Amino acid sequence: MRQRSRGFTLIELIIVITIIGILAATALPRYINAQQDARISKVQAFAGSMRSAAALAKARCELDLARGLSGAGQCGNAAPQVTMDGQVVTMLNTYPTADAAGILAAAQIVAANDGVTLVPGPPLLVEINGAATLATCSISYTAAPLNGSPTITPDVSGC
Repeated sequence: MRQRSRGFTLIELIIVITIIGILAATALPRYINAQQDARISKVQAFAGSMRSAAALAKARCELDLARGLSGAGQCGNAAPQVTMDGQVVTMLNTYPTADAAGILAAAQIVAANDGVTLVPGPPLLVEINGAATLATCSISYTAAPLNGSPTITPDVSGC
């Protein structure tokens, strides 16, 4: 006696395709929200990194000034600089400048490696790639005024 092998019926295939479609429809919005959440987290992480880097660079600069160091690459020089993790960071009013040689070097942010677009300022904008509107998914860094501190403003309204 020979048994005949049976395949799937058309009804079974339609039911499976329908179930897969329903699962995809419910999972897709969650995936999109996960991307938005990731971009928001990235903005917050870069803003925190820039705040920390600015504070560390200021501390290094204040130490140089307290010790009266005014040589090349030191904060007491006419062109103030500090060295952080082997990176030379340009300074203005004891804080990093708003450019690649300043805050970006201090925070070790590299556009090619970190998925960001840099817009020179003032203020310097670090925009997160992949956002619907780059300018509203960004961090703005304004250099410190005399006797003040820099302004670091994250914007996640368009992430």
